[in-house]
Amino acid sequence: MATPDAPITINTTNLLNSFSSKSFHLRSPSLNSVRLRRVFDLFDTNHDCLISLDEITRALTLLGLDANSPDLNTIITSHIRPGNTGLTYEDFVSLHRSINDLFFSVEEEAGGCKEEQDEADLKEAFKVFDENGDGFISATELQKVLGKLGFTEANEMGRVKMMISSVDLNHDGRVDFSEFKDMMRALQ
Repeated sequence: MATPDAPITINTTNLLNSFSSKSFHLRSPSLNSVRLRRVFDLFDTNHDCLISLDEITRALTLLGLDANSPDLNTIITSHIRPGNTGLTYEDFVSLHRSINDLFFSVEEEAGGCKEEQDEADLKEAFKVFDENGDGFISATELQKVLGKLGFTEANEMGRVKMMISSVDLNHDGRVDFSEFKDMMRALQ
């Protein structure tokens, strides 16, 4: 196991390719500490205040990511403190920052303006929820994704429909990309 101060050599191309799913893109600059804590708690399935490599791999797999990358395992284990069997919340925050730095630096090298990148990120996030690719998020699709992420709201279709109706400006019972984009920008 690497120590937190030890330099890590990672093949960023292979790591980026492991996240090149058509339905998910790992980039979330607006993820604040409350949201990050919620993600940590969802990944910590046995509630021991540590996220093991198995727990994070399982969570990433449920999100449709290739979590079997040796480079990913290296970067995760490098953030686990000696003597621990998993990531503490503080380790998880550090891991999040490292992954963001890795992805942002690669994206900045590739070029493109911030608005274009934000639009592309929103499209990728929308695709996570729009499972059938019809350009809309239905209550059923939202319920499936919420369930995969462990949100208890997924257990009640009435609550899911209320979530849809709260952003459904044209009242068609679905969320289109424009409505999704407005909602996400309001959250930032």
